Amino acid sequence: MLPEETIDKSVFEEIPTEKIYSENAIRVGTFLAGPLVAGYCISENFKVFNDLEKAKKTWLFTILLSVLIIVLACLLPENIPSFIFPIIYVSITSYFLKTYQEKEIQKHLSNGGETHGGWRVFVIGLLSVLVLFSVVLSFVMLADYV
Repeated sequence: MLPEETIDKSVFEEIPTEKIYSENAIRVGTFLAGPLVAGYCISENFKVFNDLEKAKKTWLFTILLSVLIIVLACLLPENIPSFIFPIIYVSITSYFLKTYQEKEIQKHLSNGGETHGGWRVFVIGLLSVLVLFSVVLSFVMLADYV
């Protein structure tokens, strides 16, 4: 009976042509490079899943979270361990992935869809770090000026 289910599935289910970001790639990229990686990858997945409204909301939430993290990092005492921040935003990312994309990602993969490679997430991570560094440097320079 299992082969019939496979045949039925392959006849009636469309094989995805676009690639998505896997949950693990998003989590690792987020841990290593920050919340902008999560925002970009999750947003791109929503676009593949044809949910443009959630893609926009993802960017809004990502920007707000990034600003909050920068402000918290400036206000918290220096004796707070720095690894707390990656743990916090990976936890938030994992929650949103599980809540909003886990089923779609599994469906995509089970229908034969592919994921982007790790190098692509690595490059996105590097760009994310550059953007975040530029923003923080701008705030520091602005604070010195004022």
